[in-house]
Amino acid sequence: MAFANHNRSIADVLRDVIAQVTSLMHKEAQLARVELSENVSRAALGLGLIVGGAVLLIPALVILLEAAVAALVQNGMHPAAAAAIVGGCVLVLGFILVAIGIYRLREKSLIPNKTFQQLQHDAAVARQQMRHDYDLQRAA
Repeated sequence: MAFANHNRSIADVLRDVIAQVTSLMHKEAQLARVELSENVSRAALGLGLIVGGAVLLIPALVILLEAAVAALVQNGMHPAAAAAIVGGCVLVLGFILVAIGIYRLREKSLIPNKTFQQLQHDAAVARQQMRHDYDLQRAA
């Protein structure tokens, strides 16, 4: 930001920098809160849908698993072996689904990356502005 008055004192420049940095930090904090709120809301909705789906799928899955065991028994397999095969397959599939769910809810996706990038950019602009103001003071 260029100022029309290049004859400002160092105290005035510092006062302006402090006021601008304070305002900037306040706005960045607001941005971080909004971004975190959006990320938490998205994660909560995802988790709610997972729980709702699981509640509906559990009875259907039990019935289908019983049917699979019954089909294996009808084809001559021992009931215990049929139950072990079906149970083992479902166990592996369940672990895979849980691992995918945990990966999707990892904490890295909840970090406000946009805010951190904006803070880095703002810090670079502030450093550049301070150098510019300092150079103008030295030239005067």
